[in-house]
Amino acid sequence: MKKGLIIPVLCLVLSLSSCSYRIIRVACIGDSITEGAGLACQSKTGYPVVLNDILGSKYSVLNSGRSATTLQKKGDFPYWICKEFSNVFVFNPNIVVIKLGTNDTKPQNWRVGNYEKDYQALIDTLKTLPAKPRIYLCLPAPVFKTKWGINDSTVVHGVIPAITRLAATNHLTVIDLHSKMQNLGANFPDSIHPNENAAREMAKLIASEIKK
Repeated sequence: MKKGLIIPVLCLVLSLSSCSYRIIRVACIGDSITEGAGLACQSKTGYPVVLNDILGSKYSVLNSGRSATTLQKKGDFPYWICKEFSNVFVFNPNIVVIKLGTNDTKPQNWRVGNYEKDYQALIDTLKTLPAKPRIYLCLPAPVFKTKWGINDSTVVHGVIPAITRLAATNHLTVIDLHSKMQNLGANFPDSIHPNENAAREMAKLIASEIKK
């Protein structure tokens, strides 16, 4: 290589490395609402994809949602055993957004003690990631009509208080998707899953907290 080219090439390499280093990785942990169930094209309109667009080029968002999953290890389909959970560790995010609890409200699943214990275990596990991520806890979106055993009463009286306690104990930020989406019932076609409009609103609420 000619000597005159060494400095420009070195500068380019350092510049690219610097750009890569500044990318903030965001992992969205959740169930079907995070995965994008019910959306015509979840790879384009799921809330994590929209979140990526809103946050901009300095961020890279991973959709690590898996339909039907519970936070509880003894639920009927624990998130803990899914490849999406393993993907989080490969991704090594700087930020983690957790939105789990909707499927935990099913009568066969709900045990408040287990929910809190396993949620704390999830937080502790995520804290072991090399990137030492900032962790956000989402209050579940409203359940506008009981279906498949999923119900808003358990969300309000069980899940939300548990998440609030965990956030206080661990000094973590809560993102309130429940009260702030109460007026969007028409955008939840099956009363559980958001359509494209509600998914975008969800992404906006989460982005506003991340950007603070």
